[in-house]
Amino acid sequence: MQITRRSLVGGALAASAAPLGRARAQTPKITIGVLNDQSGVYRDVTGQTSVACARQAVEEFGTGHGFDVDIVVADHQNKPDVAVSIARQWFDDGNVDMLVDVPTSSVALAVQSVAREKNKTYLNTTAGTTQLTGPQCSPNCIHWTFDTYMLSKSTGGAMVKTGGDTWFFITADYAFGQQLQKDTTAMIEAAGGKVVGSVAYPFPDTSDFSGPLVQAEASGAKVLGLCNAGGDTVNTVKQANEFGVGKKMKIATLLMFITDVNAIGLDVAKGLVLTESFYWDLNDRTRAFTKRVLPKTPNNYPNMNHAGTYSATLHYLKTVAAMGPAASKADGRATIARMKAIEVDDDAFGTSRIREDGRNLVKAYLFEVKTPAESKGKWDYYKLLATTPGDEAFRPLAQGGCPYVKA
Repeated sequence: MQITRRSLVGGALAASAAPLGRARAQTPKITIGVLNDQSGVYRDVTGQTSVACARQAVEEFGTGHGFDVDIVVADHQNKPDVAVSIARQWFDDGNVDMLVDVPTSSVALAVQSVAREKNKTYLNTTAGTTQLTGPQCSPNCIHWTFDTYMLSKSTGGAMVKTGGDTWFFITADYAFGQQLQKDTTAMIEAAGGKVVGSVAYPFPDTSDFSGPLVQAEASGAKVLGLCNAGGDTVNTVKQANEFGVGKKMKIATLLMFITDVNAIGLDVAKGLVLTESFYWDLNDRTRAFTKRVLPKTPNNYPNMNHAGTYSATLHYLKTVAAMGPAASKADGRATIARMKAIEVDDDAFGTSRIREDGRNLVKAYLFEVKTPAESKGKWDYYKLLATTPGDEAFRPLAQGGCPYVKA
């Protein structure tokens, strides 16, 4: 048979007109967006290590579930308008099905409204504001790892019990810092203590804390409460040490991570009391998770933020497998409801329960930072002082004010 240009074109047209049923079915794809700080004060406490932990969850979830998983990443620069723009683009054009991480409370609350509007799944693992499960709660969101109530109850409560009954706060002037100071003040006053003063500083544009530290020392308070996080906490503690503030006042780091302790060093950080819901050397399961993820992030051991991103991502994928990718992609609210109905169980946190308002009830661990002599090796930084069960660590449901929940 002679092959002519006409026969080739005709054959091509015939092939293009073949019944679609003969085509190979395309595998459904779930896309996860990790939205966090990649370049600012929270880059070490979230950043690339959170991305690595999300990828670890996907790797452990494995294949053979009937759908593929992609991860996309963006830097929100700790700016609500930037985060909202990225979230809208991802949801509208990028076909992103779930958002995870999202540090900085003002950013987290702004993204909350977008996820609800678009009916997408939103798992916040790194912001502190209780508003996410309070007046601004959403049926599209789960708040995973910690919040300001848990921190103030665990760390603040412990300091008052040991005699720290007068406080001065240095506070990052945005939603997280303001809420943390408010919650800790309530805990202090309920225990018979008193706040004698405070100073708020512009966030995220402050690196010199000498002025606030001088005011704190002059106040005569027994405890200096730091209502900040990440690089700001590191800088405040280092500068407090330089000025000798720690010799006259106890320093309460109300949100501090093991990554911050590493940046400060044990010589300066020793004796600090802090709360995390995860520690790599807590038990056999936490050590196993850390061993698996460290090759992806060898210079930065996971803190509770990173572990939260892993845990939330893994639980989400299990839920998608249970309800089917099509149903999950179509309805973020239904996905969140299904996630609440399934017990959380992973190597980072063990088991936990997600409450009706979207609060994941993980345990709170109160730690004291070891001295250099007590540390036995790399990243061996914490001594466990106390454990608070999840149903006691967080604000009672009836006090939250979540409008779609009847307590």
